[in-house]
Amino acid sequence: MKIIADYDRCEGHGLCVDQAPEVFDLDDEGDLVHHFDGTDLPAEHEAAGRRAADSCPVAALRLA
Repeated sequence: MKIIADYDRCEGHGLCVDQAPEVFDLDDEGDLVHHFDGTDLPAEHEAAGRRAADSCPVAALRLA
């Protein structure tokens, strides 16, 4: 499973970081950091990744 981030849509709310800190972070400027951008999520992070995508209030994360 991959998570595709729309960096232009992301507003830096950080809910994804709350749900999946091993997958997402915000940098010092509040921009999204996706630790597995362009690659499959390890199986042990898939559930957290799904929660993170579901929690995004601006739908900047999409499961693929």
